[in-house]
Amino acid sequence: MSSRRRTLTPPSWLPVDAYILALVGTVVLAALLPARGMAADVAGGASTGAVALLFFLYGARLSTAEALDGLKHWRLHLTVLACTFLVFPLLGLASKGLVPFVLTPELQAGFLFLCLVPSTIQSSIAFTSIARGNVPAAICAGSFSSLTGIFLTPLLAALLLGSAGGGFSADSLLKIVLQLLVPFLAGQLLRRWVGGFLTRHKKVLGLVDRGSILLVVYTAFSEGMVAGIWSQVTPARLGALLAAEAVLLAVMLALTWYGARRLGFGREDRIAIQFAGSKKSLAAGLPMASVLFGAHASLAVLPLMLFHQMQLMVCAVIAKRRSRDPEPVREPAATDAGPLSHPAATVTS
Repeated sequence: MSSRRRTLTPPSWLPVDAYILALVGTVVLAALLPARGMAADVAGGASTGAVALLFFLYGARLSTAEALDGLKHWRLHLTVLACTFLVFPLLGLASKGLVPFVLTPELQAGFLFLCLVPSTIQSSIAFTSIARGNVPAAICAGSFSSLTGIFLTPLLAALLLGSAGGGFSADSLLKIVLQLLVPFLAGQLLRRWVGGFLTRHKKVLGLVDRGSILLVVYTAFSEGMVAGIWSQVTPARLGALLAAEAVLLAVMLALTWYGARRLGFGREDRIAIQFAGSKKSLAAGLPMASVLFGAHASLAVLPLMLFHQMQLMVCAVIAKRRSRDPEPVREPAATDAGPLSHPAATVTS
């Protein structure tokens, strides 16, 4: 008997990540068999625990020493943070002009929320590596964005979303602290003792991460089905949302690439800035939405789920095209100073 194990992966010609297929399947399951009554209470409690576990793991995995070391390339990181938490939110606010003719108020709130979540880490690193960019800078930029988003995303949501986020009372803020910040800080404090265990069991814990997010999605969409809010999303509205997100992604991809050139960054740094500064994290955004939006989370996360898949498909094409660029001639530049700009740096999967 062969010792090889077969893994279920989508065909290479299918431009959809397997995890996205799992998310879609979870949404379909929630539509056909939504949790009701006692089952909804159990799912809600499990979802709350899953969110706390996710942010504990985020805190336990983040190396404070590596993050501080990354400050040596501060100009690049400030550029990515400005794109993520300044330019994106401004574009999200501008989307209010699309209400009510293009987007409903609920979809616009979700569109704005996706503009507030932090950048990705894994896909930013992967695409930067494929395109032969500054991989160490992408690692630190994604880590800084995720760390900043733990604190800044809820604050921006409270400031910009207001009542659209379900109302930000003292009870809501307490939930944010207990479900997001406390587990994250606990993970940081315990990292010294649990960091080795997490490293040794990275694959298993990756399944825990994804399974927890699937549970959050199922709970959110079940609540939406029971409340009947999906009747508000027509095919025309869904198409309009996709068009608005395509414009948002195109603007950010162009701004991060050409804006970074105007700021004097080299090719490798520009690649890292483009991929880290133009994307949004589904893994961080979904748990946050479940806390911030409560029963309205299903419509709030729909724009983020669609944008996530769109950014993966588009950035995969861009990364492959950049990988075929001629090898650039290395010229000394101010932004290339420090260990984070070494061209030989690579990431292993």
